[in-house]
Amino acid sequence: MNIEMTIRRIAGTFILLSLALGYFVTPWAYLFTAFVGVNLLQSSFTRWCLMEDILRAIDRRRGAAH
Repeated sequence: MNIEMTIRRIAGTFILLSLALGYFVTPWAYLFTAFVGVNLLQSSFTRWCLMEDILRAIDRRRGAAH
């Protein structure tokens, strides 16, 4: 699985989870939905994504461990 697909899955999961939390727990969770959306939007302009850096670092560590 490539990094772009993993990022999309993580973002979708975060959005759905925060929407559920906002509905069932507290409306403040909608701020997390907005945060994910803003990060997706800024990454489309800047071509930089923090989650991509995190996933690459995890992949490097996993490769170094084996």
